[in-house]
Amino acid sequence: MDKKEHLLCPLAVIPSGKGDDARIMNRITKSKEMPVYLFHQGTNAHAWELLGAHRQLNGKTSFCTWAPHAAAVSVVGDFNGWDAEAHPMTRLNDQGLWGVTVEETHDYDCYKYRIITGDGRTLYKADPFANSAELRPGNASKTTDISGFKWTDEVWMKEREGKDYNQEPVAIYECHIGSWMRHPRPEEQGFYNYREFADRIVEYLKEMKYTHVELMGIAEYPFDGSWGYQVTGYYAPTSRYGEPKDFMYLINKLHKHKIGVILDWVPAHFATDAHGLGRFDGECIFEDPDPRKGEHPDWGTKIFNYGKNEVKNFLIANALFWIKEYHIDGIRVDAVASMLYLDYGKKEGQWVPNKYGGNKNLEAIEFFKHLNSVVRGTYPGFMTIAEESTAWPKVTGNVEEGGLGFSFKWNMGWMHDFCEYMKLDPYFRKDNHYAMTFAMSYNDSENYILPLSHDEVVHLKCSMVNKMPGYKADKYANLRCGYAYMLGHAGKKLLFMGQDFGQEREWSEERELDWFLLQEDLNKGLHEYVKELLKLYHKYSCLYEFDDSWKGFEWLNCDDKDRSTYSFYRRNSSGKNNLMFIINMTPIKWENYKLGVPAKKKYKLLLCSTEERFGGTGETVPKEIMAEAENCDYRDYCITLDLPPYAATVFVF
Repeated sequence: MDKKEHLLCPLAVIPSGKGDDARIMNRITKSKEMPVYLFHQGTNAHAWELLGAHRQLNGKTSFCTWAPHAAAVSVVGDFNGWDAEAHPMTRLNDQGLWGVTVEETHDYDCYKYRIITGDGRTLYKADPFANSAELRPGNASKTTDISGFKWTDEVWMKEREGKDYNQEPVAIYECHIGSWMRHPRPEEQGFYNYREFADRIVEYLKEMKYTHVELMGIAEYPFDGSWGYQVTGYYAPTSRYGEPKDFMYLINKLHKHKIGVILDWVPAHFATDAHGLGRFDGECIFEDPDPRKGEHPDWGTKIFNYGKNEVKNFLIANALFWIKEYHIDGIRVDAVASMLYLDYGKKEGQWVPNKYGGNKNLEAIEFFKHLNSVVRGTYPGFMTIAEESTAWPKVTGNVEEGGLGFSFKWNMGWMHDFCEYMKLDPYFRKDNHYAMTFAMSYNDSENYILPLSHDEVVHLKCSMVNKMPGYKADKYANLRCGYAYMLGHAGKKLLFMGQDFGQEREWSEERELDWFLLQEDLNKGLHEYVKELLKLYHKYSCLYEFDDSWKGFEWLNCDDKDRSTYSFYRRNSSGKNNLMFIINMTPIKWENYKLGVPAKKKYKLLLCSTEERFGGTGETVPKEIMAEAENCDYRDYCITLDLPPYAATVFVF
């Protein structure tokens, strides 16, 4: 074992058989045993190997938890008839680690920690480091061994190390497993388990040519309606869809078919359920005891104390846990803005300024820098994605230069402007024309993902297709134009499930998507259209090679507000196979439409959104247009065409 491996090795506290708790304590306190020291310093990268329940080959299970203010701790569960006196835990150090080894246990025994607080109260807590949890409404942890899964994704993992995703196509399918598709049978609410879901989602993602799937709500959570954003079990994939190795099967299969996996990750807050992290040992050890710092008044949740070493270790090790044990390829960090600002969602008197008198959370800033430095430094090719809704600078900037170090940032501004513009009656679009062009003015400030996420199709916001104005056919025609604009715009792409075939109802976690709509011509056409767009996205490097600079994007005419048209082109480093986009956002046909173009070339039509196969009218444009020497739009050459109503056209040159 080299020095690095030694520093990150599992806790020697948990022997496989011989000795008693006194010997365990002695082994921990030896200076050569570093994992405990590193945990309290906030730097134990493999903290889950130190804490939690660890099954052994001889049938024993060792338990270790952190409860610094507890007067006494014992482990109770199926293996001891929930007898509080059967397995008392030994306090292992002054910083509050407790440990015990139970002689006879079984896989998936339920258990909790019985904690006697300093003031004499009795609490029953789930294990913060548990690898499995009881299916709700139960809330106990479960013993399990997550080792031994036969991974077959070596090629994928090796190739990932060499990828710079800034210069790769990234098309993300955001998905909620429980409502993507369900069984008709009522058992377990019809949920597909991880393995069943894997077998079905892989074929869909391959057909559509998504590069990644982003999974909502994987870490264990008690309330379905939280969608997984109020977590109680950070180290356990939710039992709603099966066991840990079933989840490994899902990821392994996705990797086999060259599809990456991104998890929603929620370090911004946690649930207040009695069995969870809140006041874990009777005192606030994961959250700040001051409610002005430790609570979200609007969300009814607790805020992690990012200044405490053990808490930082809990969270950063958690990210590393999903990477190492489950081979995930990225995390989308939820609600980053709520962590960066001390006054986020709070009124005067509900928050405390930092030491300089400002509203920046200095401890959260350092947390993000540490997180991204460790995670991305250890695992090249791994993506960290920030859902950051403000103009915080350098979210994707280098930590060494004062940035937070994320790989990508969700462009929430683009998402808002896009949705607000597309909702407008075409008559009013001319007055809001620059809402659609504004995002390019700051595009080179960060590495962006363009999201049309679940947040935009809930809470009476309407589905994506029903945001669009007009009659039904108009709605689909508008959406086809919008998706072409999204494809051509600089930035990686994300669509929430159902948006690619025109889900007409708002999303609900309580039911599956309306797959029957694919029998309808408009939905079938939209589905085929998105598939074609993603095919172009993969085929033409100009659409992804320079997403974060003006090298890859140029407006042809961004000022044609009276006709509500947008035209631009995407270019790559070779100068070949550039793509030109011309999009008409009105129901009016623009005859003899002249457009200045970059070169005297032949412009070949690749796709027109009005084609019948996409559910359009069939009115289209010439398959080839030769540029002529004529000054137009401050350029030396131009093309002329009749631009159909609600038409998005893509040309290659």
